[in-house]
Amino acid sequence: MKYYRLNYRIKAPKVRLIDENGKHIGVVETSKAIEMAQKKGLDLIEVNPNQDPPVAKILDFGQFKYQLSKKEKKQKSKKGEVKGIRLSLRVGKHDLEFKRKQVDKFLKEGNKVKIEMLLRGRERTHADLGEKIINDFISSLENIKIEQPLKKQGPRITILISRSN
Repeated sequence: MKYYRLNYRIKAPKVRLIDENGKHIGVVETSKAIEMAQKKGLDLIEVNPNQDPPVAKILDFGQFKYQLSKKEKKQKSKKGEVKGIRLSLRVGKHDLEFKRKQVDKFLKEGNKVKIEMLLRGRERTHADLGEKIINDFISSLENIKIEQPLKKQGPRITILISRSN
């Protein structure tokens, strides 16, 4: 988490002050701003030291840290992760339907899905069938965007998809 200067650690002689309700008060001497914050039982937090004069808010620092950590967690969870689905040349219709439902669930959660097919032994000579199965599977899905196109890496065929918005 970013470091914030509080109360007497603010070195600037004047600050652009914002009160606890988000109302802009104006440019005030730092000592006067600290007094105002202490009268309300709150802290003076320097939120933007790069401005001239720096921007400071009157807030409860504990609550401010809590809100920042919540915001960070929300941003991290938005990125999503890559979930994997593995198909084979001998996959049945019911299995394809089940995996299609799984992919839909993963995409609704905001994750990307890596669809993978591993070709074993003599199956390697039928890579074209594997590509056809993957392409048919992808065409049966709705509202998707291809992040990485179909790629053959030795015995493995992979494609990465996500939900299109």
